[in-house]
Amino acid sequence: MKTRFFSVCLFTAALLFSGWLQAVELNEDVPETYIVKKGDTLWGISGMYLQEPWLWPELWDVNPQIDNPHLIYPGDELYLVWIDGQPRLRLRRGRDVKLQPNMRVSPLDLAIPIIPLDEIGAFLLSHRILGADALNNSAYVVAGDQGHLLSAPGDRIYGRGPFPDGERAYGIYRAGDTYYDPITNELLGYQAQDIGNARLLSSNTDEITELEVTRVTEEVRITDRLLPMEERILDASFLPRAPEATIENGFMIAVDGGVTQIGTTSIVVLNRGKRDGLEIGHVLAVYQAGGLVHDSVRGDNVALPDTRAGLLMVFESFEKASYGIILKSNRVLRVGDKVKNP
Repeated sequence: MKTRFFSVCLFTAALLFSGWLQAVELNEDVPETYIVKKGDTLWGISGMYLQEPWLWPELWDVNPQIDNPHLIYPGDELYLVWIDGQPRLRLRRGRDVKLQPNMRVSPLDLAIPIIPLDEIGAFLLSHRILGADALNNSAYVVAGDQGHLLSAPGDRIYGRGPFPDGERAYGIYRAGDTYYDPITNELLGYQAQDIGNARLLSSNTDEITELEVTRVTEEVRITDRLLPMEERILDASFLPRAPEATIENGFMIAVDGGVTQIGTTSIVVLNRGKRDGLEIGHVLAVYQAGGLVHDSVRGDNVALPDTRAGLLMVFESFEKASYGIILKSNRVLRVGDKVKNP
């Protein structure tokens, strides 16, 4: 806990020193006091006060009473004050919060999270984006028990390919959607569709490994891929912030569920990833391309400027692509809309 506290303070000090922090604009009729409730999020509370919630460090972190804004609890009272002409939040602790050493410290249990984690927790358990090499070089189901083409929980399956030493639990995946860059047509990766899980039983030969299916979302097929299970911890303490790099030619290229219209809390795929400087917590603005209209005075066509239509945050970044959650939408968004630095 002390390490996270120290890191947040260092991050804030760096922002102040670099001059990145800027004057914020409050919404109209903001509350003078607010009692934190169960189900609140840091983003939601910041949005209640700020026109741009992602600028929350200016409202929270420079406040000595709320040095770590992730550690705010239901029942706490927040009240607004002004310091050197700038708004700041103060805190009155609504109850005693007992912190004690644990094997693994996480603010998920009591403190309010930054965003609604339940919106993305289940998604992360069953979605991955794999590059062509990672997919093609992974182990796969070569046969089912007794020649079965389809397998269910309790059935044995046989895998072929690389099985790392010490790994006992495997995810079963099937190649889903293929993601391409809409500008360059570069292959960005494949959606790894969650099919289920299996546990390793034994290696019968140098090539064939025996496993038992333990969970399925649908029946396991021959050629389904077998990948070691990843521990993907959804941490409430990541920092929403603007990307350091300029994101160019960024687009929303897919949306979870295959729907055509995108709104608040929708999960989208972006054509930009780690190699472009995108990290977990980076906030991007969503823009819709301006239409082409006819100028009846000059008699020609003119393109209208792009219109800012929403805001999203990256919560998982891969080499060439990323997952983001829509935090704000002013209008109906669609696949193909642009994403830029906020």
